[in-house]
Amino acid sequence: MRDISHKQITLRSAKAIAIIFCSESSIELIQSNKLPKGNLFDVARAAGFLGAKLTPQLLPHCHPVTIDGMDFTFNFIDKNLHSELLSEELLKRTGIVILGEAKSIGRTGIEMETLTAVSVAALEIYDMLKPVDTQLEIGNIRLLDKKGGKSDRNRHLEYTPTCAVLVCSDSTAKGEREDQSGILITEMLKNANASVLHYKILPDDKESIQKQIKAWVADDIQFIFTTGGTGLGPRDNTVSAVREIIERDADGITEAMRNFGQMRTPLAMMSRSVAGAIGKSMIITLPGSPKGARESLEAILPGVFHARKMIEGEGH
Repeated sequence: MRDISHKQITLRSAKAIAIIFCSESSIELIQSNKLPKGNLFDVARAAGFLGAKLTPQLLPHCHPVTIDGMDFTFNFIDKNLHSELLSEELLKRTGIVILGEAKSIGRTGIEMETLTAVSVAALEIYDMLKPVDTQLEIGNIRLLDKKGGKSDRNRHLEYTPTCAVLVCSDSTAKGEREDQSGILITEMLKNANASVLHYKILPDDKESIQKQIKAWVADDIQFIFTTGGTGLGPRDNTVSAVREIIERDADGITEAMRNFGQMRTPLAMMSRSVAGAIGKSMIITLPGSPKGARESLEAILPGVFHARKMIEGEGH
């Protein structure tokens, strides 16, 4: 199965549709509650729930997800109700429209569970109608909407944020060690539709770090990411350097990074990362290890780019 351990836990939702076409006489039997197998829609709803819960057992690559909410609506095809969902040709036919909606808080979406649910509900209706109707047909199964995860990324990527990456490391500045985290951060930012205008390596020296950050703020670089100097060592000066000059704290960003990291290693609690704004620029300190830097960015990208609009007074 695909590795989804790097994904953020978010609220995800999906809406799907299925139709079972049937005869007018079947609809009359349903309305008069005279079907041989009894009540139709309560059983179909229960079958849909079971189908959703069993999706990972039916589809090999589907991860088990927590279904935090699911419901169905059943309506006979009606032009007034379904004109936006169905074509003119389908609106002329008789049948039952099944709409399923579900929510889940997790690392992967719930669209396959919702599609499976409406499909199984349609099959249950088919089974209950087959003694009285030989013209049954299931069709028009499709996803109507999904939210959460990748499907929400576009609202955070309406513009191309400008970024700078500052590597704070004595050994890297001396040429004793090659930079890995700064290069990784640059690649991840570019993959998130950001423009990395500056990349620089400096010793973990408070005055040098502050001077460089202030210069980038003066150039209106929107996001400044530092890497290194977030630990507890005697030369880990980056956090204190940044904390002294930020004007507005953004502790929620660092809480998200540490929480994301803590789910993967208990050592994440040692990170002293800080984030905040200077003028209209957001400064975020990341760990010096490539793994720590990658996980920290996975926790906040691309949502952190929305901070620029908030800084400019556009609110949420």
